[in-house]
Amino acid sequence: MSSLSEFQLLSVLAQEMNMRKASERLFVSQPALSQRLQTIEKDWGTKLFIRSQKGLALTPAGEHVIEFVNEVLTRQEKVRETVHSLQSGVSGTLKIAVASIVGQNWLPQVLKRYIDRYPQAKISLVTGWSSEILKSLYDDQVHIGIIRGTPDWKGVKVHLFNDPLYLVDREITSPEQIINTDRPFIQFKSDSNYYQEIQDWWMRNFKTSPKRTVVVDQIETCKQMAFNGIGYAILPSITLTKTEKDIFKIPLLDENNHPLKRDTWLLGYESSFQLKQVKAFVELIKEYIAESSEE
Repeated sequence: MSSLSEFQLLSVLAQEMNMRKASERLFVSQPALSQRLQTIEKDWGTKLFIRSQKGLALTPAGEHVIEFVNEVLTRQEKVRETVHSLQSGVSGTLKIAVASIVGQNWLPQVLKRYIDRYPQAKISLVTGWSSEILKSLYDDQVHIGIIRGTPDWKGVKVHLFNDPLYLVDREITSPEQIINTDRPFIQFKSDSNYYQEIQDWWMRNFKTSPKRTVVVDQIETCKQMAFNGIGYAILPSITLTKTEKDIFKIPLLDENNHPLKRDTWLLGYESSFQLKQVKAFVELIKEYIAESSEE
């Protein structure tokens, strides 16, 4: 049976599908890597990769072996994390998936405090839409996820904060003015539930679509276009500060005349919350939110 180091070699080969790139990642020469692969294939009693001028391709047997290899390596990492969590102090890798808007505007201050307090801990961070965060959690790729909106999640669920939505513009001072303006409504691409919230608010108030619409891919682009007077936008307060000048910020209200707000949640499986690096991060977040609410 192959050793864990050989499993790592096979995993890298399957990721790169190229002997040269794999040898560079593994810090071995190509001849040495080729020799080791031949030995592993002999151990398995079959060819795992087909070699050609274009690179490598997995054989049907190789596909099964690589699937097994990746399962073993994932399990090894989980055991290693558990061992780290049993030791004194906070160490190991904290794996987080975060909604992009939170990762850009709120999380950096929290991570700075975490890194300063727990220098032995490492951080693996990915950002994306909330639907992508949930998939990362379901696939067990991260310890915890931070998403926007109301999550359909059966595991541990911690409410972090909510922030109101604003109509932001350099000229419009009340929602009623939207009906008569020729200025474009600048929208950013987002998860369907956020888009639906805005659509519901819009139709409830105006019963018709915007006269002109500009769609951009990033919320920061949307924000800068509005701030530079190109049009108006609807933005959550997490993206806004008190330093913006000559910008009107009009709160959106729901059907009960209450501020329309966007929730932010921290999610994870119970097993992840037993890890010391995760526990420390959650406690630090609660501390940070408590301090921020007192300001």
